[in-house]
Amino acid sequence: MAEEHLDGSRTVRYGEEEFERPAGGETHQTARDGRPPLTTQQGVVVADNQNTLGAGARGPALLEDFPFREKLFHFDHERIPERVVHARGFGAHGYFETYESLSDVTRADLFQEAGRRTPAFVRFSTVAGNKGSTDLARDVRGFAVKFYTREGNWDLVGNNIPVFFIQDAIKFPDIIHAAKEAPDRGFPQAQTAHDNFWDLVSLLPESTHMLLWIMSDRAIPRSFRFMEGFGVHTFRLIDAQGRSTFVKFHWKPKQGLQSVLWNEALKISGADPDFHRRDLWDAITSGDFPEWELGLQLFDDEFADRFAFDVLDPTKLIPEEEVPIRTVGRLVLDRVVDNFFAETEQVAFCTQNVVPGIDFTDDPLLQGRNFSYLDTQLKRLGSPNFTSLPINAPKCPVAHFQQDGHMAMANPTSRANYEPNSWGPGVGGPREDPVRGFHSAPAAQVGEKRRLRPDSFADHYSQARQFFISQTPVEQRHIIDAFVFELSKCERDDIRLRMLGGLRHVHDDLARGVADGLGVEQLPEPVEAARRPITDLPPSPALSLVANGPASVAGRKVGILLADGFDSSSLQALRAAAEEEGATVEIIAAHVAGATGSDGSRVAAGQKIDGAPSVLYDAVAVLASADGAARLARLPAARDFVSDAYAHCKFIAYAPETGPLLEVAGVAGLLDDGFVRLDDGRASADAFIERCRQVRLWDRQLAAAGS
Repeated sequence: MAEEHLDGSRTVRYGEEEFERPAGGETHQTARDGRPPLTTQQGVVVADNQNTLGAGARGPALLEDFPFREKLFHFDHERIPERVVHARGFGAHGYFETYESLSDVTRADLFQEAGRRTPAFVRFSTVAGNKGSTDLARDVRGFAVKFYTREGNWDLVGNNIPVFFIQDAIKFPDIIHAAKEAPDRGFPQAQTAHDNFWDLVSLLPESTHMLLWIMSDRAIPRSFRFMEGFGVHTFRLIDAQGRSTFVKFHWKPKQGLQSVLWNEALKISGADPDFHRRDLWDAITSGDFPEWELGLQLFDDEFADRFAFDVLDPTKLIPEEEVPIRTVGRLVLDRVVDNFFAETEQVAFCTQNVVPGIDFTDDPLLQGRNFSYLDTQLKRLGSPNFTSLPINAPKCPVAHFQQDGHMAMANPTSRANYEPNSWGPGVGGPREDPVRGFHSAPAAQVGEKRRLRPDSFADHYSQARQFFISQTPVEQRHIIDAFVFELSKCERDDIRLRMLGGLRHVHDDLARGVADGLGVEQLPEPVEAARRPITDLPPSPALSLVANGPASVAGRKVGILLADGFDSSSLQALRAAAEEEGATVEIIAAHVAGATGSDGSRVAAGQKIDGAPSVLYDAVAVLASADGAARLARLPAARDFVSDAYAHCKFIAYAPETGPLLEVAGVAGLLDDGFVRLDDGRASADAFIERCRQVRLWDRQLAAAGS
């Protein structure tokens, strides 16, 4: 509010603060404490941000109140349409560093010399849910990288799964419509456990390979930092002489692979729906920069002709055992965004954004994405000038004759806005450069113009089988359990039976296991297959997540539950062992004030036990005196902390005095190799951290399943 004085000056109040504004006062008066003045978008200093301009003390608002109208106008329009897919995302800045020159296969600038660093922005995401959905939904994860190269922007728009549901982009609206909430009821959100999704995919045999991946633990990663990325499609690299080489792109996390259990994912979603976002933010801001290595699978036409499957089929992969990966550089994320909306939300990835030296193939899904992405970004960001937004703008010189449109920020400044023209340098504008410019790989095109799928795309089950047999027993169990959970949510028996008929082409153990879980006594006949599956493909160890887990606890989080009277030396030893390994330690207690140790010192807690279930940690420890353990035993959250850690196959360190808590948690009689007794200082702490390198004690789950 403002109070006007007889001399024309005013006292302007903002909350409890007052500012004196003299009569005819300064136009750009500096606010108190060195703060800048509040202005409109046009730079006009605002005199009163608390009251609208009215006709008299109680009269109507005046249309001329431009600060008010601008403020409300912008507020009304500050939400842009969310992405149709990949709406929930999180981004970070970093760089890509090339290990060696790749001039032997590509002329792409970022690959020309060892040690060259190219700025990059990465956006991770889920596919099906809206912006408000949980991070831990069972879903594909987007892994999109924008490289700001010296010859333009290259967008490698990938996923954490190397294949996709469909072979042709014309089916993309169908698969997304079926996966998202039903149009009549608007649910379920961010999950595929419903009739519409399974109805469609049970009628699309080409989706079977992808279904095995999303029913695996790959679809519930522990962290963005601990998952692979894939370019999905086959692309081409072009060298300086115009020779082309087929390529598939792989991102390998240097921190190793890791997932969570389904029960764990459900509980994490309730405890912290921003779990993946928080994890990446915390890692970067603490200096624990995530890294991935870029690997290339390079092959020629001869290999493509003799490979058992069509390299243009996006529902297929090339096993690493057949085409080894050439590691060519590393991606480091070392800076969080300054503004989530301006960067993570407004970043626009387009698969068509490639640079000289990188080219497309005739993969029909890739061809459709090249059309769809540009069209989508125009609709979402509202203007063909979205490339001028700082997050999307190239970091190299830009010169063209494109002009006008909504929010134009870089119109031509000379007379000529067309080409060719006869104006000279400085006026006539840019010209094409046949030497440095982008060239597509020459490829002969023959055949009739028809709508069809090539026969080489007809095998829908062989690689799904190969994926299943490449998993460890515990991973196979998780896949079966995931199919059972999802299909049990379907209301129609015919959908479940049709899906079982398709799984019979994948593996008998898979089909029988799912049928048993659903209570189906008689397996249905296999559905008709377009091509008889190949049953003797060898396992591919690279496809197993468990077999490619981390070798260290580095980058993981250990939760230590404390109660008064805990042994201070045990805590010091445990902290030292974890931090030397590169793990983060978080203290949990009955109160955020913490707990008092045996040496009389008070240790503050980072979390209260009610808000810090063990699902948020990779390994846990419990330290307490006998009295402290008895008090913890009376807290349901503390009991769940231990019992859930056991159920989720985590490693558990415990002080000898914590027996009362272990007893009520139901694990006192179940102590196995996953438990480490902290009774001899640093030695037992080191032993605990060493065992934690395995991430999970999967034998515990297998033993429980066997019983």
